[in-house]
Amino acid sequence: MSESAFSHLSLAEPLSRAVAEMGYESMTPIQAQAIPVVLTGRDVMGAAQTGTGKTAAFSLPLLQRMLKHENASTSPARHPVRALVLLPTRELADQVAQQIKLYAKYTNLRSAVVFGGMDMKPQTAELKRGVEVLVATPGRLLDHIEAKNAVLNQVEYVVLDEADRMLDIGFLPDLQRILSYLPKQRTTLLFSATFSPEIKRLASSYLQDPVTIEVSRPNTTASTVEQHFYSVVDDDKRRAVRQIVRQRGITQAFVFVNSKLGCARLARSLEREGMNTTALHGDKSQDERLKALDAFKKGEVDLLVATDVAARGLDIKDVPAVFNFDVPFNAEDYIHRIGRTGRAGASGLAVTLVSPSDTRLMADLEKLLKRKIEIEPLEFDDERPRGRINDGRRTWRERGEDDDRAAPVRTEERRRDGRSASAPKDPFFDQPYEPPPREEAPAWEANAKPATRSISANIKPKRKVAALFKAEQ
Repeated sequence: MSESAFSHLSLAEPLSRAVAEMGYESMTPIQAQAIPVVLTGRDVMGAAQTGTGKTAAFSLPLLQRMLKHENASTSPARHPVRALVLLPTRELADQVAQQIKLYAKYTNLRSAVVFGGMDMKPQTAELKRGVEVLVATPGRLLDHIEAKNAVLNQVEYVVLDEADRMLDIGFLPDLQRILSYLPKQRTTLLFSATFSPEIKRLASSYLQDPVTIEVSRPNTTASTVEQHFYSVVDDDKRRAVRQIVRQRGITQAFVFVNSKLGCARLARSLEREGMNTTALHGDKSQDERLKALDAFKKGEVDLLVATDVAARGLDIKDVPAVFNFDVPFNAEDYIHRIGRTGRAGASGLAVTLVSPSDTRLMADLEKLLKRKIEIEPLEFDDERPRGRINDGRRTWRERGEDDDRAAPVRTEERRRDGRSASAPKDPFFDQPYEPPPREEAPAWEANAKPATRSISANIKPKRKVAALFKAEQ
């Protein structure tokens, strides 16, 4: 019997049945090393590449240890929160909660998930019924704590998943507040794809003599992912995506951009160009985000254009490719982005489009990966002039399309003043400038007698005006 087989763990029958039903046979490296340690009750600080099965690595041993509290009572008091799992994003929290429900399918252990962007009332009702495993994002969990919907004084296990991402987006104060509500005696598990100095400080503050597990060199990418970096100017990036998708026969792919506005614009542009596309970013409602993910999982959408909200932990199987439309601002996000492909040992393709302005970002990426990155030129099959032009008919069209119907005016045919040679000439504009003739003073002013200076020189004399009626002689 292989020591890496799930059957070697001697899990309880309900958990073993659920694992077998999900098709799990052999453990991944992080699972093989972390599960036995967690079963002993030790704190763990685990580092593994994204997509290597961290969810099962902490979920299965926690459920095994909590089976002693299992009961069929309907009383909420018999189902207090005993395990708390904190994650940085709504999508990741929802995904982990679904996995835990599958693992606990044949037990009486209850689980729930709470995250922002949704109405609190259904979440409150579920918490009031009692749950043993609570999966949450930090902000929404604090809302429930302050509303006294969640009581955490019986928590025995805490999991900080994707901890580096939670620190990146400013959740450290929230984490500190949440951890202050928990009992001092507990088992704390910290999992992350990358280890940074900030993560190590967090671990030293809240973990007690942790077992450090690193199944791969920190900050490395999966060996099953084929990586390419192409030199492309910004105006040609959409064209590059279309060509690579066509040449490689890619059926589905993530396309990552750095901003929410750029994400929405790119999705609309690719949709207009005939590609089945949807967008996923932070400005969308939670319902829209879940629908976009569901459509992508079902294969109804070919390209999922997303910000880094989708870069962490999302487990969508058999995604063949990832495009970095923008080089990520944070070099570590590159590892998470390309981790969306090549999961569970499958092969994948990662394409990064590098513009001339990305020099500093590429230097940061080389420093993280500890290797020189070769940037390849990209030759386009279609050598038509690029961009959109106005054909003079108040409509925009692509260059090269029906150019014979509206040939552009050649440079040498343009006049120096910028007007087209075909414009009608007006002789008025060709005449040299002549100043207007000087007007003579009116007769009444010429015949007027000069005013006598019988008053002070400091008093301004009255203006001379024409008399309406001639004075009598």
